[in-house]
Amino acid sequence: MSDQTVSRRHFLKVSSIAGGGIMFGFHLLTDASPVKHAAGTIFSPNAYVSIDSNGLITLMSPNPEIGQGVKTALPMILAEELEVQWDKVVVEMAPLDQSKYGSQTTGGSGAVRSRFTPIRNAGATARQMMITAAAQQWGANEGDCYAENAFVIHKPSGKKLAYGDLAAKAALLPVPASVKLKDPKDFKIIGTRVHNIDNHKIITGKPLFGIDTRREGMLFAIVARPPAFGKSLKSFDDTETRKVAGVKNVVSVPSRNLVAVLATSTWAAKKGRDVLKVVWEETSKLESTPDHDASFTELLNNYSEKPGRNDGDIDAALNNKDYKIVEAVYETPALSHANMEPLNFFADVKDGKVDLYGPTQVPARLRTEVAKAVGVPETNITLGMPRQGGGFGRKLQPDNGVEAALISQAAKVPIQMLWMREDDMQGDFYRPPSMFKYKAAISPANELVAWHLNAAVLSGGRASNPDGFPAKAVANYRADNHSLKTNIQTGPWRAPTSNSVAFADECFLDELAHQMKKDPVALRLELLEKAKNQPVGKTDGGYDVAKYKSVIDLVTQISGWGKTKKPNVYQGFAAHFSFSTYAAHVAEITKLKDGTFRVTKVYSAVNCGRVVNQSGAETQVEGAIIDGLSHALFSKVTFDKGAVEQTNFHTYKFLRMKDAPIEVIVKFVPSEDAPTGLGEPGLPPMAPAIGNAIFAATGIRYRKLPFEFAKA
Repeated sequence: MSDQTVSRRHFLKVSSIAGGGIMFGFHLLTDASPVKHAAGTIFSPNAYVSIDSNGLITLMSPNPEIGQGVKTALPMILAEELEVQWDKVVVEMAPLDQSKYGSQTTGGSGAVRSRFTPIRNAGATARQMMITAAAQQWGANEGDCYAENAFVIHKPSGKKLAYGDLAAKAALLPVPASVKLKDPKDFKIIGTRVHNIDNHKIITGKPLFGIDTRREGMLFAIVARPPAFGKSLKSFDDTETRKVAGVKNVVSVPSRNLVAVLATSTWAAKKGRDVLKVVWEETSKLESTPDHDASFTELLNNYSEKPGRNDGDIDAALNNKDYKIVEAVYETPALSHANMEPLNFFADVKDGKVDLYGPTQVPARLRTEVAKAVGVPETNITLGMPRQGGGFGRKLQPDNGVEAALISQAAKVPIQMLWMREDDMQGDFYRPPSMFKYKAAISPANELVAWHLNAAVLSGGRASNPDGFPAKAVANYRADNHSLKTNIQTGPWRAPTSNSVAFADECFLDELAHQMKKDPVALRLELLEKAKNQPVGKTDGGYDVAKYKSVIDLVTQISGWGKTKKPNVYQGFAAHFSFSTYAAHVAEITKLKDGTFRVTKVYSAVNCGRVVNQSGAETQVEGAIIDGLSHALFSKVTFDKGAVEQTNFHTYKFLRMKDAPIEVIVKFVPSEDAPTGLGEPGLPPMAPAIGNAIFAATGIRYRKLPFEFAKA
């Protein structure tokens, strides 16, 4: 199907609503099924526009908003094709209903890129039906009519009708088999700067977040959980807890190894938990970070059973006495998500029904897991989705909603479960620590002829992308991966895999460039030319050479790469592709009078296809840069006998305002392609850009995060 047409199966159905309005429903990702209406009721579709007879236009956003801007960007796409003014619409969060919406998961930088064309189709179909209704009312040719600013205009006469006046008539029309999408040159909303739809509510403190939930009869729950991975609940004594003013109950959920204190306030619940006497018993090995490191080192002495990629003959190349061999080991620590809004969830389980409200990136999965845990059908569960104070992968886990439901079921009251920061630090699903061992060979002709990456990661998954750059550009290339089993919880953390391997790959490439006495950017461009003209091994998938080169060219241009800078100013370069998007950064560091260094400026070039919201896109990249800088310089999680040693922000350190760059400059490569991912790709190149700048300034190569280089 062409990008410029929409088939009947992409349009769900058009039905009348009470009061002479119209509701356009769309099933965007799977085959359509009819939308049923009860009298006076509108059933929400996957992404929809409702227009009432008074002309009120409501646009729905189907994916959870975790700060990445989809609640603004997705309705912008719909409004563009529908031909309505942005300041004349109301945007609401769509409820959970997979039968109409398809997947509503937020993760993997996928919401806009997966819904861009389907939502355009939906808006264009609604617009065309308005035009048809107007043409019939006037007895005119449809070709003489066009839509603009929520009106249909008859070009020859200048007559016009508002969408609200046409809603009832349009509801009776058959759905067109295909419609024409707007020519991108005519876009009025897509590609412009639109403020986040919730900005005013956020800055005025409106109750947008799950943590703001207040319901009649609700108690606050603070939970005691195992203090270390490898320990389980044995027994507890709540005698003193029940004496605390405000404490109403104490319940245990043995299946989840928790004891919950329920009270009339969070403070009373916390005070009650403080005096709760809990006995924890060791049920499995209590692991420590030095043990992980030792195991990684041992694993990296061997190849994995099945390499992710194996081009040429890596052993012959690395054993060639005429080649110069360069070796290095890079390390990245475990990280916590540490969302600004601590985990929380409201649950009310009673009479075989469950009412849920709280932050999640996976609403459908959470509902399924709650249904299993409390033993009720999914059809008896309602789940509301507030705006969320951060996600970054933590809320891809459904544990907060499941715990809340089980506590409510045990206590037989509605509850809001709230995690303290210490609970969050000990109970996270961490970015797994990784170790990367590199060997490369440089020929007498000063060419990179061999690259071997042997990587190890804690608890499942990949430690590297075997088809990432510089694969395809090196004659002898091998990527091995090892996974170390653990009882410590790990999970996706912003830009999974890429957040670690980009640091290691891009810093090692910088090392090779200096060994070869080549400019680091020039070496990358040289390798990209080889990947384009003389590709090695599997060429499908992986990275696109032209797009990779586009961000390198742009960022070197805007940063003045290679040109003389002021005294005590040094630059480092890094690039990476993830989620079908290409990002390149130049970090500029300045040596201060006291001998310390500060990252003072960051230049960024991004190729993410067509930009939907210029303001939102810049914000996402800027946020990723700050996040990447913070974790490159300060953050780490270490374990001692199963317990996290960093208990709060005094030990799990984040970037402070005094350490932030003075300026961040973000530019996008102009593109007519559909949008690609953007929430995550700006983060991975940040750490290596800083590391390479440090080397440029000091001649010291830091191979372990966080850098802690302030007084290098």
